[in-house]
Amino acid sequence: MKIDVLLGLQWGDEGKGKVVDFLAPEYQVVARFQGGPNAGHTLEFDGIKHVLHQIPSGIFRPDIINVIGNGVVLDVVILRREIESLKKYGIDARKNLFISKKTQLILPTHRLLDAASEKAKGLSKIGSTLKGIGPAYSDKIARQGLRVGDLLLPDFQQRYEALREKHLNVLAFYNEPIELAETENAFFEAVEYLKECKIVDTEYLLNGYIKEGKKILAEGAQGSLLDIDFGSYPFVTSSNTMAAGACTGLGVAPATIGEVYGIFKAYGTRVGSGPFPTELHDEVGERMRKEGNEFGSTTGRPRRCGWLDLPSLRYAIMLSGVTQLFMMKADVLNIFEEIEVCTHYELPDGSRTSELPYDLESVTVKPVYKTMKGWNQSLKGITDYDALPQALQAYVRYLEGELGLPINIISTGPDRTQTILRTAVGKRK
Repeated sequence: MKIDVLLGLQWGDEGKGKVVDFLAPEYQVVARFQGGPNAGHTLEFDGIKHVLHQIPSGIFRPDIINVIGNGVVLDVVILRREIESLKKYGIDARKNLFISKKTQLILPTHRLLDAASEKAKGLSKIGSTLKGIGPAYSDKIARQGLRVGDLLLPDFQQRYEALREKHLNVLAFYNEPIELAETENAFFEAVEYLKECKIVDTEYLLNGYIKEGKKILAEGAQGSLLDIDFGSYPFVTSSNTMAAGACTGLGVAPATIGEVYGIFKAYGTRVGSGPFPTELHDEVGERMRKEGNEFGSTTGRPRRCGWLDLPSLRYAIMLSGVTQLFMMKADVLNIFEEIEVCTHYELPDGSRTSELPYDLESVTVKPVYKTMKGWNQSLKGITDYDALPQALQAYVRYLEGELGLPINIISTGPDRTQTILRTAVGKRK
């Protein structure tokens, strides 16, 4: 049995949480393989909106096993809050949630380092969520981080204090006030809470499930264009958001990867700083933001909006070997009589390219657009692809032709039920 991978193809916020929840009945295990509480996976059903930051999006299906893999960085305070918040819906997440011993911990001082570093960048800031993600991954690479398995060791307190002292020495250079008492109390309370969860060697767990024939869905966070290696560096996240990240973030071999589901919005959005070639700074962009309720589910920041960018989509598809596409938030474009799609970039010398330049921040590109007819009508109540407006079907056919892949899911609204499935996804012959 293969592991299917689900990831975003843009700058995050594509709607991965909704799709995981929608596909979950076809799987027995959902495993998160990278990122931290900077992710905000939004799910909506039964008239209730849920936002998950660290727990895999299969948690609302009672028979699904959920795994937080070693590639994640974990904030134990936020995790405790998430688990407790689910109880009012009758969900005890600890029953079917497994956490890797090798998952890195976010300490209170990681948040302080994140905030101080971002402030020091001034106008060059990268748009961090200030959750301590970057410093936690930095400690991982520097081989000095603490992991979930360390919580079970008798000398955890000493290990914690040693790393905290290193962080405080760095913070002294920023000359920022340091207040740790309250956050440390919450951290250690959450640590004791976490010890009651299922902390295991998830690489053995998942490889055992593969041998048993269990169907596993690997859930990514953020988006492909925020990948630490291939994204719009340095305005990126701190982990590998591509399909390859599922292997290193879960401890599974490349040969175990099956389908790779690529999710994209029918337009483009980005939170924080960094290049965004198709960004709209006009009334059209503002209408798009309001219609799509484009505000960060983690930070609440307004998202930058623009038209769909085909060169960047092709790039993300190529790097992850995407096999199927899912188009989200098609309903947001209901209000437009015409829709633009970026097909190429025009470079400063007047030439055109369909490839992403090495440094989009320093190389000014002008998007070349194809104009298409909008459907300019509501999609409410439509549950069958053939009943969609002809202009929307034409938009789908055009994108499939340009990207060379089928678009098998079309989302027409935020609710679980507002999802059109064109062909069987996740089902095995």
